[in-house]
Amino acid sequence: MRTLIVGAAMAAMCVGMQPAANQDQVDPQQIIQKFSAKEAEFREARNNYTYRQTVKMEELDMGGNPSGGKWEEVDDIYFLNDKRAEKVVYAPVISLQHIGLTPEDVADLRDVQPFVLTTSEIAEYNINYLGREKLDEIGCYTFSVKPKKMVKGKRYFEGQVWVDDRDYQIVKSYGKGVGLVDAKTNQFPKFETYREQIDGKYWFPTYTHADDTLHFKDMDQRIRMTVKYQDYKKYEGKSTIRFGGVVDDKKGTTAPPPTKKQ
Repeated sequence: MRTLIVGAAMAAMCVGMQPAANQDQVDPQQIIQKFSAKEAEFREARNNYTYRQTVKMEELDMGGNPSGGKWEEVDDIYFLNDKRAEKVVYAPVISLQHIGLTPEDVADLRDVQPFVLTTSEIAEYNINYLGREKLDEIGCYTFSVKPKKMVKGKRYFEGQVWVDDRDYQIVKSYGKGVGLVDAKTNQFPKFETYREQIDGKYWFPTYTHADDTLHFKDMDQRIRMTVKYQDYKKYEGKSTIRFGGVVDDKKGTTAPPPTKKQ
């Protein structure tokens, strides 16, 4: 099993790493084609896994201390009658005081923070090769990723990705979710997402961390967020992917969308 060490010390070390560029001759386009094809395989594979997702977001004062407001939620992603479903297993009352959650935040949590870049999506991005690095002892190709053109209602990733030079999969991403929104009232944090090789073949996202200051028109708000993806287990039945809401086993209804940011 190959894995990255995840933690505060590792995060700080990775940010300060220097690329080992130009040490060998590589064909960036060939690497992009290889890893995007492998990412497409991975996305299909992950759609057949159950797991638990734990999210915690805190409002901080400018010194980095919790200031009272927070959002916590634990969801199980599972299969019900061979259909993909989500079940909230823990969700205390949201006490965020200065910011609110939007549909864009939910979209980023689902698709942008565990970023996957497949063959069908590479045409949407400008992807530039930055060089080679090592994360722990894992050799990586590093690329910058930025959307070429944004479509209203769609979320994109903008930042950097580290691609394992043996398995040709993203093992770390650093950046933020972007899209066509009102920047005066909608801000999104920069984050780091780490992956771990769970099944000996594919790298699965296991940890996302953000500690950033959001700059609104009338105020600044520092936030800290962690997302943990745990207990991956392959579902052996025939699956049909279904998203669009959170399944409530007691009522059989869908949770309402979050409120807008203030």
